Amino acid sequence: MPDFQLLRAWQKAHQLVLQIYEATAALPVEERYGIRQQIRRAVVSCAANIAEGQQRTSPADFAHFLDIAAGSGAEVQYYLILLRDLGYIDAQNLQSLLALAAETLRVIHALRDSVAGA
Repeated sequence: MPDFQLLRAWQKAHQLVLQIYEATAALPVEERYGIRQQIRRAVVSCAANIAEGQQRTSPADFAHFLDIAAGSGAEVQYYLILLRDLGYIDAQNLQSLLALAAETLRVIHALRDSVAGA
């Protein structure tokens, strides 16, 4: 098992990836190359940057990748709000995804603070 899989931040981000893919599977065809692609790219970027950063040799590099992951997580939060405002997601699903995104960001920030202090 790659080391990054042991990180709680990556575990949360990966869980968010899976749930976003599920939630966006039924979006209208016209959104295939629009918001569906954008939110999926952002959420995958969040998890991938945690994984990539964990393999860096310096804490400063890892912290930088965690900053990028957090930015992608915030992008996901925006796209979820947009999905709501466009009527593409129900309130219950939205709240669940926003809660997971917020928890993911909280864990990323905590890890970043820990790494930056190292």
